Amino acid sequence: MNKTNGTASKYLAPLLIVMSLMFFWNLSRNINDVLIPHLKRACQLTDLQSSLIQSAFFGAYFLMALPAGRFIEKMGYKAGMLTGLILAAVGATIFYPAAATRFYPVFLLALFTMASGFAILEVTATPYISKLGDPDHASSRLSLASAVGSMGATVGPFIGSKFLLHEKDIPAKLIQSFNPEQLKAFLSGEAHLVIAPYLTLAVLFMALCVLLYFLKLPVIHEGNSRQKLSGVFKFRHTMLGVLAVFAYLGAEVGVVSFIIRYTKSLNITGITEQKSALFITLYMALVLAGRLFGAFLLKQVKPNKALTCCSIGAFTLILVAVLTSGYVSIISLSMAGLFTSVMYPIIFTLSIKNTGNYTKVASSLLIMGVVGGAIVPPIMGLISDHSGIRMAFIAPLVCYLYVLYYGLKGYVVKNKADLDEPEKPLLTVIGH
Repeated sequence: MNKTNGTASKYLAPLLIVMSLMFFWNLSRNINDVLIPHLKRACQLTDLQSSLIQSAFFGAYFLMALPAGRFIEKMGYKAGMLTGLILAAVGATIFYPAAATRFYPVFLLALFTMASGFAILEVTATPYISKLGDPDHASSRLSLASAVGSMGATVGPFIGSKFLLHEKDIPAKLIQSFNPEQLKAFLSGEAHLVIAPYLTLAVLFMALCVLLYFLKLPVIHEGNSRQKLSGVFKFRHTMLGVLAVFAYLGAEVGVVSFIIRYTKSLNITGITEQKSALFITLYMALVLAGRLFGAFLLKQVKPNKALTCCSIGAFTLILVAVLTSGYVSIISLSMAGLFTSVMYPIIFTLSIKNTGNYTKVASSLLIMGVVGGAIVPPIMGLISDHSGIRMAFIAPLVCYLYVLYYGLKGYVVKNKADLDEPEKPLLTVIGH
């Protein structure tokens, strides 16, 4: 066996483990899109209140991104992954007391704890995979890992719908006819539906944690190139890029969070909540297809032009969905996933261009930009409660207009002194 094959086999097991983590955390994250309508009924929430599920989840990403990076610098990649898995398992376990009490803040605590674990895993996994093997093949490994994560994101809503949504919708009039005891029993039964899937996830996370603990992972040694956070503020294109990540993810999370609610509002004959969840699966499947195709496309088209075209495509499809009805409307909404698929890696790469020694700090700020997923859905929920679900999609339309601006002008590097740094190839970035 030659040296190259020996090195590849050495990294195979760690790569498979880390990619499996990506599959399960993306699966878990996208169950949230089904959890929103479920808890809306079980805890009798408004659209605004139910959207706080995403606020708790992506708020954790915002708060944990920088501390996770510092923790990994001190303790190493393996410690980061173990800590992330333990937190994710604890969060999934908290769903049991949340269901028992049917107290909505406990559900939010469970989601925040899970997401804190996922944030640590995500900050750990991307750089770790890039270093597991030949540096020239880092882009290929990241692309494959991204595809594995997207597969988890695609099956998550489908699995969640089977556990949390009924095959036949329960009419609101029937629920309203229940006496207090009947209503309590019904709502308690609805809340208890979350126990089986989330305790299963907790067991999976702990099993992966035990496996990872006994697995000998390659130790990656890095030089200390930490830079002050304030230093990155001089890069205008980076700061505008953080806002672009905010807008992109806020729009995506907002759309998928309300796909079931929107589909039901169309009053399409035979479309139940469980069947409505299939449109989330379609959306995420198109994200997966777009990322696979994007790996080829982004070698042929300039990143800013690709981002411009994608933002126009997403904006147009959301607008068509708002202005039409029936299957045309919901299919247009779902097809937006194809155009959003490559936005994150493009924005990420354009935003860290020419940042030099500040690249790590810039990357942390960009990850913090995912807080858009915590803020845009509640805005949509507030609009929906006051003006109807259709009007709520004005929020993602505004977001895609900003992404369009970033693709046209915002990405341009204004720091003349930094222009001597050679342009790096566009890599597929794991994540959102």
